[in-house]
Amino acid sequence: MREDYVIRVANSAADIDAPAWDALLARQAEPSPFMRHAYLAALEQSGSACARTGWQAHFLLLEAKAGPQGTAALPGPGALQAACVVYSKSHSYGEYVFDWAWASAYEQHGLAYYPKALVAVPFTPVPSSRLLAVNDTARAALVSALLDWCRESQQSSLHILFADAQDTAACEQAGMMLRHTVQFHWKNVAPTLPALRGSLPPEGASPASRGYADFDAFLATLSQEKRKKIRQERRKVQEAGVTFRCVEGVHIGAADWDFFYRCYERTYLEHGNAPYLTRDFFRRMADTMPEAWVLFVAERDGRPIASSLIAAPALSTASTAEMGLKTPWTGGIAYGRYWGALERVDCLHFEACYYQPLQWCIAKGIQRFEGGAQGEHKMARALLPVMTHSAHWLAHPAFADAVGRFLEREGEGIQNYLGELNERSPFRKD
Repeated sequence: MREDYVIRVANSAADIDAPAWDALLARQAEPSPFMRHAYLAALEQSGSACARTGWQAHFLLLEAKAGPQGTAALPGPGALQAACVVYSKSHSYGEYVFDWAWASAYEQHGLAYYPKALVAVPFTPVPSSRLLAVNDTARAALVSALLDWCRESQQSSLHILFADAQDTAACEQAGMMLRHTVQFHWKNVAPTLPALRGSLPPEGASPASRGYADFDAFLATLSQEKRKKIRQERRKVQEAGVTFRCVEGVHIGAADWDFFYRCYERTYLEHGNAPYLTRDFFRRMADTMPEAWVLFVAERDGRPIASSLIAAPALSTASTAEMGLKTPWTGGIAYGRYWGALERVDCLHFEACYYQPLQWCIAKGIQRFEGGAQGEHKMARALLPVMTHSAHWLAHPAFADAVGRFLEREGEGIQNYLGELNERSPFRKD
């Protein structure tokens, strides 16, 4: 199978063909803006995720061999058939699928857990396609090549985080172990009958109704307790004299980006940590991916005091018109990413990170808002639990067996936890 491809490893985003990468990404079942070449390149070139910070990037590329050309079934030589970015890491920070206990166990037995190999987007717990491929055959070959690369470069292990269903299936078929975690996502659709009874509709089920007409229509679907609490929280922010300004895409100016970074940096410094992302990273986002961002700025007495940033890629004006969409975001996905405040206001976090973005998502026809990793408190805001998946391979046979048994027990606990969460639906039951 691997013999059908030329396998190449590039050690920098600058060494790969950006249009070819992005074209392959666009063909995937679950593409995300965080897998775009510009995003990955910005992480590296800004010094946010690079060798110095413990994230040495390698781009594994499977290209078509020389042969007959001219059809999709017989691509020309050098055509990109599969690709992924794999990081050789010297730590486990910035991942959100935790393996610190595994690293500690290795150390206690006199073994090196680092370097390890990670297929993920640094600091970004967003489920999406990780193993880019033109078909399942190429994806399987990519997994095989990844495992061989790990062995040859003496990585202790391979971890593919927040993978989509196709990636997960390819990894499981290759003998990798699966791990499951829980996130909380909001859907712009009035709950179906099963949800009103306290459980979730089957994953992938078609929506039973159209999106919410406005934020009040969304609130009307919640239980009285949850509806009352949200209104109280919003009222506290309003009574504190705070208003919000929403800035979309290319309209986010340099001053807005600078203010946002002050807020973002403050969040980390308050916890005694340096921010993962540098100011230069966001400058690069403003230059190369401005259409992918929406900024909410909280103001009081004419001064900005807090902000939150979400990713919500917009289609071009031409594409929006061609597809007959109401807005450039209709049917898209928004991702809650970062926030920070220079002044403390009760409930401001909830307003900036949930209520303002959800209100915007409803107005723009966004189909889903992903709230990021962890946080049961999100359920009270109608972000419901969903399962996320990762795949793992450990070179050491005894540790692989031990981790496999652990993952079986952990998986049972996750299923029980998910069931308990589903019994606590925030929606009305009448």
